[in-house]
Amino acid sequence: MFELNLPAYDHKIRSVNGKNEIFDFLRHKFVALTPEEWVRQHFTHYLIHEKQYPAGRTVQEAFVPYNGRKKRCDTVIYNDTLQPLVIVEYKAPNVNITQKVFDQVSAYNFALHVNYLIVSNGLEHYCCKMDYDNHRVIFLPDILEYHLL
Repeated sequence: MFELNLPAYDHKIRSVNGKNEIFDFLRHKFVALTPEEWVRQHFTHYLIHEKQYPAGRTVQEAFVPYNGRKKRCDTVIYNDTLQPLVIVEYKAPNVNITQKVFDQVSAYNFALHVNYLIVSNGLEHYCCKMDYDNHRVIFLPDILEYHLL
């Protein structure tokens, strides 16, 4: 797979019928190993082990109502009262982080109304704080540790 701008971790990969799968410790199952999934697994390990995000409040592929349909956010992190706090959107390493990516994660946020948006392709990572009072987005210099959210 791709080398990422994230800490390595001891991942489990297996091959089933010629297709590679990676173990997702949050979902407790093997999932198809795509470039985007490679980023998701590394990034969630980074959030939980480096930034102290609680694994029990981190949900992979969370369903979100959007225009009368259900969409899936890549990862949603909830606060201690189980309100959505952070949406994380992943892209494969060969996908550039563009305005279109931010538009996608912002669309999910219409339903969830979180305080933070994170976007990563495994090489570049962006964290934004939503300033709802002033109708703006503040780009932060780094991914915050959970206790600072």
